[in-house]
Amino acid sequence: MNLYNGKRVIKGSLNPIYTITIPEFGTIDFRPLQLDFDTEIIHDWVNRDYAQYWGMQGKSVEEVRTEYEKLSSESDIFIGLVNGEVSFLLERYNPKLDIIGNYHPVQDYDCGMHVIVAPCTKYIPQFTWHIFSGIMKFIFSDLKVQRILVEPDIRNKKMFEICHRVGFVDSEVVQLPHKTALLAFCNRDQFIKKTNLFNLNYIEMNNENQIEFPENAIAHIQPEVWEKANRLLIKKALCEFSHEFLIRPIQEESNEAGNQYALVSDNGKTVYRFTAQLLALNHLNIELQSISKTQNGATAALDAVEFIQEFKSNLGISEQLLPSYIEEIISTLYGSAYKLLKENSTSKSLANSDFQTIEQSMMEGHPGFVANNGRIGYNSMDYKAYAPETGNPFKMIWLAGHRDRTVYAGTKKLDYETLIQQELGTETRAHFNSIIAKKGADPKDYYFIPVHPWQWFNKLANLFSPEIAKGKLICVGYGPDLYQAQQSIRTLFNLSNPKKFYTKTSLSILNMGFMRGLPIFYLGTAPEMAEWLDALLSKDEYLQKVGFGMLGEVASVSYINPYFEEFGKHNPYNKMIASLWRESPVAKLENDEQLMTMAAFLHLDKDGKALVSEIIKASGLSIDNWLTEYFKVYLSPLLHCFYQYDLVFMPHGENLILGLENHVPVRSFMKDITEEAVILNPDVVIPKNIERIYAEVPEEVKLLSVFIDVFDGFFRFLSAILVSSDGYDEKRFWELVADCISDYQEANPHLASKFEQYDLFADEFQLSCLNRLQLNNNKTMIDLDDPVALLQFQGKLQNPIAPYKKITA
Repeated sequence: MNLYNGKRVIKGSLNPIYTITIPEFGTIDFRPLQLDFDTEIIHDWVNRDYAQYWGMQGKSVEEVRTEYEKLSSESDIFIGLVNGEVSFLLERYNPKLDIIGNYHPVQDYDCGMHVIVAPCTKYIPQFTWHIFSGIMKFIFSDLKVQRILVEPDIRNKKMFEICHRVGFVDSEVVQLPHKTALLAFCNRDQFIKKTNLFNLNYIEMNNENQIEFPENAIAHIQPEVWEKANRLLIKKALCEFSHEFLIRPIQEESNEAGNQYALVSDNGKTVYRFTAQLLALNHLNIELQSISKTQNGATAALDAVEFIQEFKSNLGISEQLLPSYIEEIISTLYGSAYKLLKENSTSKSLANSDFQTIEQSMMEGHPGFVANNGRIGYNSMDYKAYAPETGNPFKMIWLAGHRDRTVYAGTKKLDYETLIQQELGTETRAHFNSIIAKKGADPKDYYFIPVHPWQWFNKLANLFSPEIAKGKLICVGYGPDLYQAQQSIRTLFNLSNPKKFYTKTSLSILNMGFMRGLPIFYLGTAPEMAEWLDALLSKDEYLQKVGFGMLGEVASVSYINPYFEEFGKHNPYNKMIASLWRESPVAKLENDEQLMTMAAFLHLDKDGKALVSEIIKASGLSIDNWLTEYFKVYLSPLLHCFYQYDLVFMPHGENLILGLENHVPVRSFMKDITEEAVILNPDVVIPKNIERIYAEVPEEVKLLSVFIDVFDGFFRFLSAILVSSDGYDEKRFWELVADCISDYQEANPHLASKFEQYDLFADEFQLSCLNRLQLNNNKTMIDLDDPVALLQFQGKLQNPIAPYKKITA
């Protein structure tokens, strides 16, 4: 039985379907029960004295097998392995279909569990605690499950002790036919607050503790870790700066290990040497440990900041911008050191992990930018509280903005009252309204606004104090739900109820070329744009066939401060209080799917092992067949949107959430649509309020939405990983990309003239450079009113699919 379209249970499989890694304990794997392998083990367990409440004592091996054959038709049953050893059994069942449903009004998406642990043969500290915590995380990895139910025999005191430790709260005693049971329930919030298991390296953000132990801020800054962080960043700089022709390594020799390169600094005194393969799109696939540095002929330590200074003339960065760019480089190193020291799961474990575990385990930011984790504005405490990789759950702060200052926008189906009732609930709304009333104001005159805690304490409480003094802005306190920051840092996933919307908030920190505010100019029309795009695409048969969907930005709220309004829509001070609600993919799940952002396909763990390689292995498909399915889900819909609708997105890894079934991509969700979706054809009829979705773009630039954003921005990195990790043939990768495009063209002959006009098989294309953008101006890389105006073009790249163009008669 599959409970709520959660993790697929493949009967008879000995492969784990879910894995959790626990620091200083090891791994816990969950695999489906296999009676041919497991019956004798279970028979031994249930006949032990400690299993008296399990109700199977005295049964023969065959009777135990028969019982579990019956149970397997009613429940999902798993064997749990701790560090590879069979250690427990879990029954996961739907209480509505169980006898307990006759005795207690269970709720939709409740999930029941029964657990028996192997007899103890040697003492392992916290053994049962880790098992129960892992079980809870496994069950909650089905993002539709909201509450877990247990109903042990009322005499089973040991069971209740451990249940209470992981967050269960006793409910009522019920007399079942076979026992007197005490019901207990645990929802997501109770589990997270009790165990912090969603962040196993959780660091309590207590100000007094930080003041008493200031060294906590630098606990991860250790010499060996720092050396590795610098080596990794220099590898990236060598690759990306040479890719953009900012530096030009010289090939010295070639052997079986690869090509040997040398790079001489601006002043000629420093030389870097390394081994690399030169792949398509001018990509140097560098062997990490081969990188060495000499100064005046003597060996020198690798230092990423020195690297930037040694090549500053080549990089073309101004003396004015250089210090702030170096700050972003150092901040990127600081975050890298934290991630390298953090006890993350291995790539093999992550292949069977849940959405948010994968999200907080990513080691790298944007694959193209060298300075990609600046987060200028966060201090060391903020970093550990709010950075995605720390995985800390936190609550948002809610403000009440007077309606003469605040603008709400929602889809036709989502008025303000509906949204706020869903997000806050009756009890919290009443509490917030009472705070407004105590201020002598009428709650009906205000809109509620969620804000990031950092934004409140660091910006709003100070800069917006005049508005607070006037009663135009009221702080009503923390909301009820717990959130986790995503890789995009200001987009927050609701841990308490994953089906609720994402919340994207203004966050006035400098990160990778932008001050991360939210402009009302875009937010005010976001819901209307979401509805228009949905009407345009949702009924398209081809897009439905390849599993493409969008996460609509369905509502927004923005506060306008009259002191700053005259400075214009793009001024950072006019983007400080705003929030956007985006659909969650969890609410759209239909099949047995594992969610992850496409950025996860580029993840290498701290040992350099590739997650995508482990996903492909777990799928049971060949690399060829897996890539074919992946290209169908990712590339095909982008082609269709471009050729059929003259519509392009920003389809980088973090903007795509993929649904995988048995580790094979089956669907994609596009997000971040408000500011980044663009219509390229002036003849498309666009509603007046969202005319900004059209951008006048030169003809020769239009196809860069595929060549740069897809080929160069993602496939370049993915193909290099497969070459390094699996010895995969790079040419075969690009041949399969070409096959996907040819298949699409053959399936859509009515677009033949556009295929010829915008030829994806052209011999070459312009290189648009990301790092050159950042080096030119690390605070404003893009003109949102003219997306082409500030682009940095540098030479051309040979198109790797050009040789595979099919010649038609």
